[in-house]
Amino acid sequence: MKKLFAAVLALVVGGAAVAGMAACADDGEKGYTVYAPDGAPALALANAIAKTEDSRFNYHIVASAVITAQVTGETPTADFCVLPVNAAANLLGTGETYQMLGTVTNGNMYLLTTGENPAVEDTDDLSLLVGKTVGVVQLTNVPGLTFRSVLNKNDVAYAILTNDGAPASDKVNLKPIRDASSGVVPDGGCDYYLCPEPAASAKIKGTSQGPVPFVMAGDLQALYGENGYPQAVMVAKTSVIRSDSAAVGQMIEYMEESGAYLSQTAAQDVVALLADCYAAGATPSLNAGNLTAQVIENCSVGFTRSEDCKARVITFLEELIAVDPQFTQTVSDAFFYTA
Repeated sequence: MKKLFAAVLALVVGGAAVAGMAACADDGEKGYTVYAPDGAPALALANAIAKTEDSRFNYHIVASAVITAQVTGETPTADFCVLPVNAAANLLGTGETYQMLGTVTNGNMYLLTTGENPAVEDTDDLSLLVGKTVGVVQLTNVPGLTFRSVLNKNDVAYAILTNDGAPASDKVNLKPIRDASSGVVPDGGCDYYLCPEPAASAKIKGTSQGPVPFVMAGDLQALYGENGYPQAVMVAKTSVIRSDSAAVGQMIEYMEESGAYLSQTAAQDVVALLADCYAAGATPSLNAGNLTAQVIENCSVGFTRSEDCKARVITFLEELIAVDPQFTQTVSDAFFYTA
């Protein structure tokens, strides 16, 4: 019976991989190119990749560091692209070359702690962080700036720790953490850590049998607002929008179904589906060892059309600019696609 189950499971996973292979085509093949960065944003493509009968789209998942290269230059590679909202605003905010179809993910940052430190369940609890040190992965990027904007909106003072600085007793002390894999550790000198999924769940699992285990202590998305924050968006070339509105409408429909698809699909099948969309030799950050149904839920995949999230995106960009005026910029009305 066990052998039979294993064989059936292999066929299911293998079928998902074959389905991914059919949708994740080479650049030389005909069709529109669709790009996403590795990590949580790539999950937003799963439902679309599963539509193997639709040969109009070729899907590619690339390293986060090179995603902006797919939408820049004289002849940008991507016809459709998922990328961070700040990058989209900085590079494409005029709406001349690309327009935003909608938001696709709504944040994947969580607070971890150890020992008897209390959880930060809502904004009233932010005062519990005063005098504490919070290690923040990507302090100078969207996660850190979002957290700082939340502290600002709730009148909670904070300070950024330098290597030789002492923590302030009357402020939240923010310590830059470059990488979750090596920088988020129980004995790393921080009372709390702000960490992305899937690393956050991996840290909890990996320390569960140790002397000082991590526990979940807060949800940045909930602290920001009921529906999280507009973390990543999908854009489309204006030339494609003008020439093939049917394809654009179909892609939007696939994106709108992405959250429901992920909630109904086994994590191992999602891993297999995405696997063939990576370049040869690449190591996906999402794998069978770290992707679970809970991690998928924590990645907050959910599509909102551009016309319905325009005000929310503009407000979010303004909040980031208030924290760091050089980080991103406002966008024009032409940036937002309206069907």
